[in-house]
Amino acid sequence: MDSSYQNHGFFFFLGVLVSSYATVKASKCEPTCADSSVSFPFGFSRGCPIRLTCSAAGEMQLGGYRVRNITSEMVVLDVPPVCNRSVGDAARGLFGRHHAATSNNALFLRGCQTEGSADCKISTEIISRRLNLPSCGPQGDNITCFPSNKIDELLPTNELTKNTGNCKFLLTAVRYKKDDVGQDSLVFGEVEVGWWLDGECSCANNAGCTRVRPPQPATRGRESKGFRCSCREGFIGDGFAQGHGCRRVEKCSLPGSCKGSSNVRVLVGGIAAGVSLLLGLAFLCRRIRQRLTICKGEETTQRLLSQTSCDVAVYSLKDVLAATGNFSDASKIGVGAYATVYVGKFSQTGLVAIKRLKHPDVDNSENVINEVKLISSVAHPNLVHLLGCCIEGGEHILVYEFVPNGTLSQHLHRQRGEGLPWPARVSIAAETASAVAHLHGAVRPPIYHRDIKSSNILLDYDLRPKLSDFGLSRAGIPLEDESLPSHISTAPQGTPGYVDPQYHQNFHLSDKSDVYSFGVVLAEMLTAMKVVDFRRVPEREVNLALLAVNAIGKGQVEDIVDPFIKGNWDDATKVSMGKVAELAFRCLEFHQEVRPSMAEVAEELERIRKGLKRSQAGGSERMEVEKAELSAILASPVSVHEYQLGSSEQSCSSNGSMTMSNPKD
Repeated sequence: MDSSYQNHGFFFFLGVLVSSYATVKASKCEPTCADSSVSFPFGFSRGCPIRLTCSAAGEMQLGGYRVRNITSEMVVLDVPPVCNRSVGDAARGLFGRHHAATSNNALFLRGCQTEGSADCKISTEIISRRLNLPSCGPQGDNITCFPSNKIDELLPTNELTKNTGNCKFLLTAVRYKKDDVGQDSLVFGEVEVGWWLDGECSCANNAGCTRVRPPQPATRGRESKGFRCSCREGFIGDGFAQGHGCRRVEKCSLPGSCKGSSNVRVLVGGIAAGVSLLLGLAFLCRRIRQRLTICKGEETTQRLLSQTSCDVAVYSLKDVLAATGNFSDASKIGVGAYATVYVGKFSQTGLVAIKRLKHPDVDNSENVINEVKLISSVAHPNLVHLLGCCIEGGEHILVYEFVPNGTLSQHLHRQRGEGLPWPARVSIAAETASAVAHLHGAVRPPIYHRDIKSSNILLDYDLRPKLSDFGLSRAGIPLEDESLPSHISTAPQGTPGYVDPQYHQNFHLSDKSDVYSFGVVLAEMLTAMKVVDFRRVPEREVNLALLAVNAIGKGQVEDIVDPFIKGNWDDATKVSMGKVAELAFRCLEFHQEVRPSMAEVAEELERIRKGLKRSQAGGSERMEVEKAELSAILASPVSVHEYQLGSSEQSCSSNGSMTMSNPKD
């Protein structure tokens, strides 16, 4: 689908603003359906310019389709896959007197006599698997993708039937969407329709008018005209003169006026009074600007939080300050680039970890809400549990369960304890992999963590891991067939040494990006080395991932093993370490498609953990079986063994990919 098609919509309040000056016409328009309300000109009675229907189940519908969302520019309709939905019936629902499908959609049709447009860039195979089409007949009975080749906002009413006359059924649709942070995505099973009212602009005071050219043909030589209204910044309401108009939002309740006119008068008087008064006024103005920034940030954050469907506790700043001793140094347990973590105690929950953002401005409010939405939407024993948040007084604070035994990084690098035994490392790896696999496979849409590292794996006193820090996480594109690749495009973020090198090249974030980061963690568990260490020579060994791939590929695993393990290992440990090294090697492949999925990684680590327990309990006979299994792995055509065969010597390039060099050169 052409990326020029933009989604300019922004979410606005759907509640109807009841006011004493409502017009007679607006009062005749019923705005509610069960527990949902809509703003004028939408409604559920004859007096409404754009009439919706309210089903017996309390669902809003337009043209027979369920309404997912209404914004100041469009309505998003739910168009689930249906095998025998006729094109004519579909057209009557998607085009009406005051609404029409936009060019931000692609329609999937079946029962077609000819192939679809060449502009359709979405693989038919992906669509067939994504929509489970065998139920509609063999290969979905000739599926055709019909995009609009127009750049107009609204499609002509006859666009669908005119250009798809050789197709019988509308199967479903896909909508092009650009989210609040500018990332592109495709949403299956949805159609975007634009809306308008007929005639010249008729908006209320403090509202702006957007002129719309309706797609209906001109009548009697006169061009059709339409418009939409929306309130200007600082006002809320429907914006229509026939509706409830716009009313001012009181953003701040400071002494005096937020407009700053009184401050200007004081400033003029201060200049006349002298330098000392001027300095005092400058200080006052700074405090007011800070307060206004706080007001704006809190307003934005509360709006974002109200749009989430999560259920988390909201703590007052007073309670947080009391729990941490006013953020005392004695309560501080961790410092990062974006936040400081404190241990605190609430009477109702006991000890908690309190994450305080360092720069709580408006720009990172959405990152905070993103973390709240993502982590509150999943539940797994090896994912840290979010208890609540605090958005008050210019502070952005998240409250988590307290995991008391430090991080995996601290244990591996002897900052906490004397070192981890190998069986404990295997268990930590297996349980952490299970948590990441849960994020990728058990949640829809999948969640990509983007910052998997040893310092984000917390440990309790039983050495059970908890994966934390979802600040950089993103929701991905869901696909029913997990064997098909999926990615979203976003600028690389994460911790140096852990970030997928291919992610740096093409900006494609996928589940395999997390797999690479986890492979670095496995290498860290094997070696207890720092992920980036400029004291290591030669230069190619500064990066632990490159060092590990090179050593594992040459069969020199024992040269890089943590000395703490070497002093206590046996045959069972050596065998399981070989298997973990093999798995780490596969995870650190440069090309994303070659890496295993996190589900495969979790299954393999669980087998290694169980095999290690059996070997330690079963003696030498079981040990021979484990050695034979390892030999079979090394003989696999996709294993480390490939790295060691052939007349030429393989090495690892600076970007992490495999290269070949002739030793004679």
